[in-house]
Amino acid sequence: MENLYFLTGLTLISGISLGDDIRPLPKRVRIVFHFLSISILFYGLGIYVLHSWWLIGIAYIFFVGVLNVYNFMDGINGITGLYSLSILVVLQYVNLKIVAFTPPDFINYAILACFVFLFFNFRNRAKCFAGDIGSMAIAFWIITLLLQLMLETQSVIWILFLTVYRVDSLCTILHRLYLRQNIFKAHRMHFYQVLANERGISHLRISTAYAGVQFIISLIIVVLYPYSLLAAWLVGIGATVLCCLIYLLKFTKIGKAADWRPS
Repeated sequence: MENLYFLTGLTLISGISLGDDIRPLPKRVRIVFHFLSISILFYGLGIYVLHSWWLIGIAYIFFVGVLNVYNFMDGINGITGLYSLSILVVLQYVNLKIVAFTPPDFINYAILACFVFLFFNFRNRAKCFAGDIGSMAIAFWIITLLLQLMLETQSVIWILFLTVYRVDSLCTILHRLYLRQNIFKAHRMHFYQVLANERGISHLRISTAYAGVQFIISLIIVVLYPYSLLAAWLVGIGATVLCCLIYLLKFTKIGKAADWRPS
């Protein structure tokens, strides 16, 4: 039955995203479908019964945010596929070695999809791109897996599997708010965009770095989790702070100073 709710939510999020790829849709329409898809997933996992309303409210904000963060971060060749793969591989390890929270094939199919996509996308001249439909679909899949794991372990530490994307997106939003820009309009101010556009670093190198850093963070969390939850949290918080400090390099010689000043 859970699979039915997952497929329904995935179909909704993919359908509206495909429509937006073909012809841009109003933001309000897209966000309604995002909330609807997450609502169906929450219902299928029994979250409305298990948790209080204020926790559910926080979960809505966080996971709808994750959907959009995945979309925002899909801007260079290889980044969506590699980053997703780095999360999925570690999730499968957790599933097989630490706590079984979902059928292994449910993760294997997503891993296979990433490999197939990367075959065409992880190139200097990509032969295909994820678009909104691809980034939203894999984000919804990963959200489902993370929720299953959180419910099974009764711990939210697994959100640290999204540390790198979370830091880049949140810091960029704060930066744009500081510059008094409309955060809903398209821009080129993410750290990975600065590295690619201002410094001319290869898309593939940046994508590999983002995925590699996230893989290392996730792996450390997984190794520490069975022994000390506190230690895992401390490492996760430390990694978040370190990623924030790395992000600050954006304001040094990495970017053109004039690009970061309020107009």
